[in-house]
Amino acid sequence: MGLSINIWRTCELTPAQTNLLGVVESALFDQPRKTESELRTLIISLNLALQAGLSSEEVEQTARIIEEKEGIKAGLGAIVDSPDFVPWLDDAKAGIDPFYWTRYRKLLVQQGLPKDVVISLDKVTDTILSRLGNPNLLQQWDRRGMVVGHVQSGKTANYNGLICKAADAGYRLIIVIAGIHNNLRNQTQGRIDEGFIGRDTGRQQPRNTAERHVIGVGKFDPGRTPVSLTNTLRDFNKGIASTNTSEIDSYKVPVILVIKKNPNTLKNLLDWLRDNSARGDKEMIDQPMLLIDDEADNASINTKYGKKAVTTINGQIRDLLGLFHRSCYVGYTATPFANIFIDPDQDDEMFAEDLFPRDFIIGLDAPTNYFGGSKVFIEGLPDDAEPVWLRQITDNEDVLPIKHMIDFQIDGLPESMIRALRLFLVARTIRDLRGQSRSHCSMLVNASRFTRVQTQMRNRLHETLERIQNSVRINAALGTGALEDPEIRALHDVWFEEYSEAWDDWEAIQSALLDSIASAKVVEVNSKANGLDYSGAGDRGQTVIAVGGFSLSRGLTLEGLTVTWFLRNTMMYDTLMQMGRWFGYRGGYEDLCRIWMPLEAIDWYAFIADATEELHQELKTMEKAKATPRMFGLAVRSHPSSLLITAKNKMGSSKKVTTLVGLSNAFVETAKVSVKPTELAANRELAKSLLSALSEQGHNPDNCERFGASYLITGVPVGTIDEFLAGWRNTDESVTTETAPIRKYIETRPNSEAAIWDVLVVSLKPVEGSANAQLGWKIWPARRYVDLGDLKHGYMSFSGKRMRVSSRGVEKAGVDPVKAAEAEQRHLLENPDSKNVPDHVYREVRDRPLFILHLVRSTPPEGVDDKHAALPADPVIAWSISFPKSSRPGERVEYVVNTQKMRELFGEPDDDEDAEGDGE
Repeated sequence: MGLSINIWRTCELTPAQTNLLGVVESALFDQPRKTESELRTLIISLNLALQAGLSSEEVEQTARIIEEKEGIKAGLGAIVDSPDFVPWLDDAKAGIDPFYWTRYRKLLVQQGLPKDVVISLDKVTDTILSRLGNPNLLQQWDRRGMVVGHVQSGKTANYNGLICKAADAGYRLIIVIAGIHNNLRNQTQGRIDEGFIGRDTGRQQPRNTAERHVIGVGKFDPGRTPVSLTNTLRDFNKGIASTNTSEIDSYKVPVILVIKKNPNTLKNLLDWLRDNSARGDKEMIDQPMLLIDDEADNASINTKYGKKAVTTINGQIRDLLGLFHRSCYVGYTATPFANIFIDPDQDDEMFAEDLFPRDFIIGLDAPTNYFGGSKVFIEGLPDDAEPVWLRQITDNEDVLPIKHMIDFQIDGLPESMIRALRLFLVARTIRDLRGQSRSHCSMLVNASRFTRVQTQMRNRLHETLERIQNSVRINAALGTGALEDPEIRALHDVWFEEYSEAWDDWEAIQSALLDSIASAKVVEVNSKANGLDYSGAGDRGQTVIAVGGFSLSRGLTLEGLTVTWFLRNTMMYDTLMQMGRWFGYRGGYEDLCRIWMPLEAIDWYAFIADATEELHQELKTMEKAKATPRMFGLAVRSHPSSLLITAKNKMGSSKKVTTLVGLSNAFVETAKVSVKPTELAANRELAKSLLSALSEQGHNPDNCERFGASYLITGVPVGTIDEFLAGWRNTDESVTTETAPIRKYIETRPNSEAAIWDVLVVSLKPVEGSANAQLGWKIWPARRYVDLGDLKHGYMSFSGKRMRVSSRGVEKAGVDPVKAAEAEQRHLLENPDSKNVPDHVYREVRDRPLFILHLVRSTPPEGVDDKHAALPADPVIAWSISFPKSSRPGERVEYVVNTQKMRELFGEPDDDEDAEGDGE
């Protein structure tokens, strides 16, 4: 078998091992790190004391698991808060009994969360709680903040910990708003049952409290059970809640509600709270209240931009907060762009009475074993090699087009979907062979917003799965003769092409196939059906192929998600990132994960992953600068990517809007260029003139400094750059490279900032054939694929929706080598798991702006027939600019955004939430 898998993963843990592992980890939690021999001595002694009966091999395996977990780290994130608020928690800790938190911490350790991750969670939740209101301070307060995590990275664990600590500190009413669908609300309730309440709220409670269905934290100490006015089966109901209590403050234990983000539910809750105010005050309630808004960017945001016209849910959440003298709002999200852009028209109104996190924004660091956007779409999508986890969907249009109507009939499945299914079944088998048969294993198919189409897809997949299972049942035991069965041969072929390095013994896989896949099933998960249930008893984990739409796109967790087939056309930040259910933790099977999606979606994810990483980095930068949430909001809103956000928010207005953009510490480039012959020729002559001017200044190709194979010129006067920008023929589709705002920004910089430039003329290493000399210099052009569908609109996009023409690392050109090395070292210290240094690291230490000239040969995407594509025969001109930090970073320049044009560029807003009829 492959050497990439650690030895402890090759054997299945017995129940005795699992129990001992939990005991050992609990014993180690408050102790200094053990040496290898000390750890094994401890395990052996506990093995004897507990009479676990582990063999020496099993003791060694247990030690290896603990040692690997100790290598998993989690940072403390970043804090941007108001300077006038003094955290209160440290002074209050002496009087707080950490009952609920202690139970929860024990549960996390028992569940196998690495020690350093639990410690980090402890510290971060203290940081959040200390910025909420002090529940024992008997005066009016109103706190609003936001916690920014990563998709599927553990936000629920974070707010579960916060709930426990808030209850310990004295909060007696906690409301969690969890998603817009029942299945997500139910899932969230179940996690809070396990981590805070300690009993299964969905099961009828016997009168004898000793017989209550104790789960999770309740097994450590079932006392002080919080009162839950909702359960895993039912959302908030005013009538049922009224039978449980007449006055909120009559409870001596915390009261918690987990409700759906739904106008009717929120209205019922508001009515009930007003009716049951202990003080008889119909307007306000005196209990300290914590409101946690999970997926805060979804449906909570004020998206109707009239001065008084707010969305119903947004208004109800504000009304809910307004009921209390003392209230806290904490929005949890992995996609905070919408929260920062609550009102793109008025900066002042953004910070007024809406849900903007005016008091604090806290960024969470993902643990080092997190399988997220950066790993999949940046590190796993190298410029010059095959993707690690990603596979393209190119065969769907004739069978299942991305855009289809509600009555679309599915008669068959794309071959790539069938291949993904086969690969999933092989992956399940390999996981079993690795000792993970007790773990759940899931496949995600997300290809339509219509439940009627999802049902057909489920049926077609069921037929395919059944055919494979029948073949395996009849012929898998025939040894090499089994390969004559076309279904088994197909399984063998996908194994050989994808997994032969992960597990090199096909005979072992074939022998185990039937046991591994016999119980596999296809389920539907949407607003009309939820076949997703991982609660089944037994020693074997479930094997599930989940077909769905929006319900599978936001918040809902698929246990052991290994293979994904994703066919969606939404192309904007928040919705697209939330659809990434494949993000998370994949211990022991990360190498088996595969994700199928169209090239366009891959490009978008790569683009958004870059933007998301920059946002988290911006939080850290602004923490060091002691910035406020308001300053952070303005910084994010003035980022060049804000043009896309503005366009999305205003998509329905079909008009031009003006937005202010800051170019300090920014990177802009012509990811899109015109293909009109006259404009291509004009830009080519412009580039030729630029190089001629550089030669006249004494910068000839023969005497230029080299950056790799490219030409690096320093000391170029700004007039040379401005002349090029003034003559550039921009295409309307390249919004961020409209040269008038850029020239205005350069013009208004202090002389010391923009008077002198670095110029990089990009050239690849010499290859066979001769260099291109059309511009007067010998240049080996870069190659970039383009989206052929854009050609009919008169432009082409380099690297598709990824919108990149520059290669990674290009912004290091011209940076002082000492500064570059120091910046790299700082980045790697702060991000020890990072395999690449992002370009913004170099940008932050630039002394001069960098202008980059590209000569690009356009090619069709790999595997796409280009014989009918009118690609330019000659290389085309493109450019990039890396702007260093300005001494006046707050200054912004005006860009005009044509929202109709942006709709054409970036697609319609995702409408799963608004789908009518059979849509979710």
